[in-house]
Amino acid sequence: MTVNQVSVFIENRQGRLGEVLSVLKENDVNILSISLADTTEYGLLRLIVNKPEYAKEVLLSAGFSTMLTEVLIIKVPHVAGALQDILSEIAQANISIEYMYGLSVEANDASIVMKTNQLSDACQVLKNKNIGTMTEKEIESL
Repeated sequence: MTVNQVSVFIENRQGRLGEVLSVLKENDVNILSISLADTTEYGLLRLIVNKPEYAKEVLLSAGFSTMLTEVLIIKVPHVAGALQDILSEIAQANISIEYMYGLSVEANDASIVMKTNQLSDACQVLKNKNIGTMTEKEIESL
């Protein structure tokens, strides 16, 4: 139920994000979701891509500090309160959310990328409540 997110540490300077994106483009890696958080010194780029292991390999070869992180991609129905209901289930299981960001790949549902402090427990909560998640295979096919 988890997928690999590509995390890239980049210097906070003009053009550096473009360099990362160029490496991915040149290697036919499709970006499905992107999140960038920065400080005065560096940025943390988080990506959901169709080929995460390959993306890590080509980025490392190009000199970027890169790692894979397991995250959940949770399918959220387009219904008022749906996200709140899902987050309530996770909170009731005493699971902390470290971060999350949006992913839109399906017309019928929105999706969110989520990192928790207890991924396997979060997976079980979602499974028990019949809350859909995306798999690596689904991501690769996009």
